[in-house]
Order: sequence, then structure tokens, then C-alpha cells
Amino acid sequence: MSERSINRQWVINGSPRGRALEPSDFALNEVELGPLEKGRVRVKVEYLSFEPSQKGKLENISGYSGGAKIGDVMIGRGMGEVIESQDAKLALGSKVFGYVGWQEFADMPRSALTVLPEDDLMLTRLGPLGSTGLTAYFGLLKVGRPEPGDTVVVSGAAGAVGSMVCQIAKIAGCRVIGVAGGPKKCAWLVEEAGIDAAIDYKNESIKGRLKELCPAGINVFFDNVGGDVLNDALTRIAPHARIVICGGISRYEQETLPPGPANYFNIVFRQATIQGFLLSGYESEHAAALARMEEWIRAGRIVYKEDIQHGFENAPTTLMRLFSGQNFGKQLLKL
Repeated sequence: MSERSINRQWVINGSPRGRALEPSDFALNEVELGPLEKGRVRVKVEYLSFEPSQKGKLENISGYSGGAKIGDVMIGRGMGEVIESQDAKLALGSKVFGYVGWQEFADMPRSALTVLPEDDLMLTRLGPLGSTGLTAYFGLLKVGRPEPGDTVVVSGAAGAVGSMVCQIAKIAGCRVIGVAGGPKKCAWLVEEAGIDAAIDYKNESIKGRLKELCPAGINVFFDNVGGDVLNDALTRIAPHARIVICGGISRYEQETLPPGPANYFNIVFRQATIQGFLLSGYESEHAAALARMEEWIRAGRIVYKEDIQHGFENAPTTLMRLFSGQNFGKQLLKL
């Protein structure tokens, strides 16, 4: 049995379809921890991970992001320690990762958890060495197909996925330009992440800066934002460009979907391709990709930032940071 008998949980209390998230979309609940069933383990959650797709859960969107019901524990990935086990294959004290949900304790089957190596990169497996890094790796290399000398432009470049895309593109021998919000993020991208240039969309004209920085056009555009950023990038695509649609954070809070980009016909003129991307489908290659990225991180070829908030009571406001641009790097919460 755990050290406490009460489990605090954040449950879904509203649907933010067509609007920004509000604190009232979540309710803090308390339930009593009962006996642990055979074959299950009890995890004391230590960190939660946050992604923009979690808002889709609240909107009951069908498709890859699934749906949710009022009263459900808010879904989310996290890391913690096994404090009780009814599964002989998972020992007490093991550090594990999985969809633990927004709660202080999670009772789960062993099959739903991944045991983490307890090394200096353990927390990194919630971000650069987790689904964040894998999204960047496969989205860029499999869909974007960069070649040495290509010009790669990344929107949301200071975000968890975007910053990884930028650096993997540099490793691939490309010239890399990132679009991010604010001088601090842009400076980090150039000075720490080592990309060639950064465009501050809050203070600069994206279209004007792309014209200046990409005189021969954009070979690969990796888009995490959509909207006007995508439209401006399409004006500068090179012949046979590859446009990777990974996210669209600009539309996540809109009630009515915006019209398609006005410059979409440049895809025809430039014989370009535009392709949506999801991480599913590459499972057999995950281990090799993670090993390769770990080598890059340990060699200093990839750097990363973690934005760690504190306190279980702050889970809702931590998710909201993703949609206001407050986060800088992978958004985590330490319980």
C-alpha cells in the first residue's frame, strides 16, 4: 500500500472547443486508494509531460488524439516510481514511464509502462528521447527527406519538437532557419542550438525575412504552426520542396477552421509535396532512432531546454502555457 490513502486527480470538467483553455475545464478530485489488483502496479507520479494534442482530448476530437468524457482523469504521459507491485516482473523502486494521467498515483498493468534506465538522461526520455524526439526524427528524415545543402525552415522552432528538428537538420548538413516568438528564443536557437538564422515572428515580417534569408527558396518546410506562417512559407518554396505538416497550434483555439492557405497553388507551380505526419507507423525503428539521438545528445550535437513547472495543483495552468507561448522547451511539471 502507498504512503497515503488519498489520490488527488485532475478530471475533465469542460470542453474548450473553439476557445482557449480555462481553469474551469478541470476539477480537482480526491479518491481513496484501494487494494492493488493482481497483475498491476502502483506508480507514484513524479513528473507529467505536456503536449498541444492534449487540448484535442478535451474537445472530443475523433481520430488519433481520441476523445474524452467529463469526469475522466485528464490523460497525459508521465514518469514515476513503482511503490507497490502485484506483478513479479516489475520490482519496487523501478522508474517507469507511460500514460499515467494527471494524478498523484496511477494503478496500471505492467504492459502499459516502460521501465526507464536510471541514468543522467532519465528525464530526457519525456522529451528529446521520447515521443518529442521521435516525432522530430521521423517527421524530418522520413517525410522531409533533407539532403546536404538544403535550406530547411522550421516553424515553432524553439518548441520541444521544433528545436529537435532544427538540430537534426543541421546534423544532416542543411542550412536551417527557425521561426520563433521573441528575441530570447531566437538568440538561443542561433547561439546554443547552432542554427543559421532565426525569425522573430512577434517583431519581424516572416515573409520579408524569408525572402531575404531564402533567395533560392525553401527545400523543406517543417510546420508546427499553420495559418499565416504556412502561407508565408509557401511563397518561398523551391522546386520539388517537401512541406511536412506536423502541428497547427495557430488554429487550436479557433471555433471555425480558417480557410486554406492562399498560396497553396505554389505547390503545383513548384511541383512540391505537402504531407501530414503522425508518429505512428515507425515503431519498429524507434530503438535505433533513440540510440542515434542519445549519441548526438551525449556528444553535444543536440542541446535541449526543459521548462519545468512545480506543484500538482498547477497542472492546468502548465498545459495552458503551451498555447500562450510562455513555455521555452519541453513543458514538464514536477509534482
